[in-house]
Amino acid sequence: MDSPLDHHASAFDRLLRPHLDRLYRLAYRLTGSKAEAEDLFQDVLVKVYRRVDELCGIREPGSWLCRIMYNHFIDNRRRFARQRLVSVDAAELPGGLDGLPGNDDPQRSAERAGDIMCLERALAALSDGHRTVVLLHDVEGYKLSEIQDLTGEPLGTLKSRLHRARARLRDLLAADGTFF
Repeated sequence: MDSPLDHHASAFDRLLRPHLDRLYRLAYRLTGSKAEAEDLFQDVLVKVYRRVDELCGIREPGSWLCRIMYNHFIDNRRRFARQRLVSVDAAELPGGLDGLPGNDDPQRSAERAGDIMCLERALAALSDGHRTVVLLHDVEGYKLSEIQDLTGEPLGTLKSRLHRARARLRDLLAADGTFF
């Protein structure tokens, strides 16, 4: 006979499994690094595990889970902003391009790596709000209504933010000589 804990774990697995890939991609898009994404993803899963009974009654669990992740990310970002920053020498930072897939053409691989670096610089130059809406909408394929549910921002604000973010990205990439 299954214990209540086994039932709890089974419900958790059944309800979350269809959403895990999307949740991890969202964590990565929000944080911008694999290590931070894994931490955020794990924190959210722990938080949701405690609330699995609530999850059972939710009609759109994917949106609910993304909202929890976004809120947790924002809370962590605010907490971090209040902490004292410590300077890190650039030589201590990881390379960042080690995991890029390549092909047999080294010149094409170098061009692709350069384009990716330019795009990452341009995205980093955007404000948090602009970067978030561009990544969620244009990269991850979220609809504006889903982003509205996720962030709690009005739809009109998201539309104008997306328009301004795209225009700013175009300007930054054009100034860098990169055209996608």
